[in-house]
Amino acid sequence: MLEVGEKAPDFNLPDQNNQSVRLSDFAGKWVVLYFYPKAMTGGCTTETQNFRDTQADLQSMDAVVLGISKDSVTRQKKFADKEKVNFSLLSDEYSDVCERYGVWQQKKMYGKEYMGIARSTFIIDPQGQIAKVYPKVKVKEHHTQVLQDLQELGS
Repeated sequence: MLEVGEKAPDFNLPDQNNQSVRLSDFAGKWVVLYFYPKAMTGGCTTETQNFRDTQADLQSMDAVVLGISKDSVTRQKKFADKEKVNFSLLSDEYSDVCERYGVWQQKKMYGKEYMGIARSTFIIDPQGQIAKVYPKVKVKEHHTQVLQDLQELGS
């Protein structure tokens, strides 16, 4: 997994509207980049709703949110429409970006091992450097921690 101080790898992924989104599009802004396992599942829905509901606070700090999962553009669109998401949900169907950020990991559930996205968030500073890493996100209060850390990092 990438660490604080490293350059955040640029990417070019389609969002829920099949529009191309690059990390470099947000140069000069803070970026909250969160990786989630699967659209329209419990934890992922809660996490996305929380970021949706804190958009005004994030925008006041000159920050944007980008969510990434392996879901297709079509599934991301359904998720975004259902949850009234007000930011880009990106489709990384082939795990390229997930692998570059180190979140495509071996997981274990019910005794079975498989590869999947480790729920993680990165705060990227306006110069494109990783400023904060959250390697094991607990969704309920995560957004409040991100807001607090952004305030501290930006001051």
